[in-house]
Amino acid sequence: MDAAHRDAGLLRAVGPWALAASTVCNTVGSAIFVVPAALAASVGIYAPLVLLVCALAVGAVAVCFAEGGSRVATSGGCYGYVAAAFGPLAGSVAGWLAWLGNILACGGVAAAVADVVVSLLPPPTRAPVHALVIVGVITVIAWVNLGGVARGMKLVNASTLLKLVPLVVFVLVGATAIHGSNYTQTVTLSTTGLGRALILAVFAYNGMETSLAASGEVANPARTIPRALMLAMLLVTGLYVSVQLVAQGLLGPALATSTVPLADAMARISPALRLLMLAGAAVSMFGLMSIELLGGPRFLFAFARDGLLPAALGRVHPRTHVPHIAIICHALVAIVLALTGEFAELAVLSTLAVAVLYAGASLAAWRLARRGVAGVGTPLNFRWLTAAMVVAVVSMTLLVALASRAEILGLVAAIAASILGYLLSRVMLRRAAT
Repeated sequence: MDAAHRDAGLLRAVGPWALAASTVCNTVGSAIFVVPAALAASVGIYAPLVLLVCALAVGAVAVCFAEGGSRVATSGGCYGYVAAAFGPLAGSVAGWLAWLGNILACGGVAAAVADVVVSLLPPPTRAPVHALVIVGVITVIAWVNLGGVARGMKLVNASTLLKLVPLVVFVLVGATAIHGSNYTQTVTLSTTGLGRALILAVFAYNGMETSLAASGEVANPARTIPRALMLAMLLVTGLYVSVQLVAQGLLGPALATSTVPLADAMARISPALRLLMLAGAAVSMFGLMSIELLGGPRFLFAFARDGLLPAALGRVHPRTHVPHIAIICHALVAIVLALTGEFAELAVLSTLAVAVLYAGASLAAWRLARRGVAGVGTPLNFRWLTAAMVVAVVSMTLLVALASRAEILGLVAAIAASILGYLLSRVMLRRAAT
């Protein structure tokens, strides 16, 4: 289906700063508050180098996303331009992987927020409060997004600013108290440790695909999408490397065993700063869910507009101009996942789904450029797009290879299910036509 029909009824109201903010908000999630410890445990003081390497890999993906998004800007983001490059079956698989990564991350983070809240309560009350927190947080964010894409973006922008404040404080204040003796390697490097570090780092960087799911509501997409992605990647990389360096400089070997590394690091300076980091982690989780619940439903909306899901999911509210039924259904699925799963298991599955998506979308962007497709104005025309595509595909393939056999089999099952679902939807449409 063409983008004009798929996006009918939507308003192109998202500018470059709003899109960049949503990308930063979705990328800088709760992971940055816990991943520094896991990275230190895996590779020690070489963690900043791992972050830089993964930034190059994900940066190559971002270049490809910018190229593809500047050529085919439509609801569903990468779903739209993978379909334009390789056909509806490939597009369907890409779209389902993007939605799967989104909904798993959203459910996992919602569960993590509830875990933080109930840890302050007596054991007898934890189970019911855990469920209430999950339902309450997701419901509130969904309600905000039902009010319109502009209102949803305001929540994203506010969340972005609130989550960045404690991180900036951490870097600026922490840099004044680091000790050079803490930059001593105490971890034995191994292939397993390096693989784990790479997976964790890529998990910390992913998120752009969800922001781009609202591409059908981006103003002047050929210019807005590339600028927003590049700005977001530069900001995130600089922040991640700085946080890792400061955390290592403050905690030294203790960083590898900390469960709340940023809070523990700030505790070396002031108890008040420790509380700030804990509050920042909670706000960060809330911000991540706000963008997940903004972008994720657009995949369901795009599927419905293309006949892959019931038509009701493709309806747009006449007053707010948002896919209201898709938002409600997406929120309900997120609630179920959060109530039945845990953060760690959902995060791993989310990362693997996103890795395959990144590789496929990078190939799609390269193919669109080779074919000269330009449906929304003058495209990016990145000079070294082929090199970026190769880096993106190879790095994402290696990332999947580092997963366990069970995790890879689960990923294959998800892809097979998306293919089967597409084929069944085609059969049903043919029957309905006759």
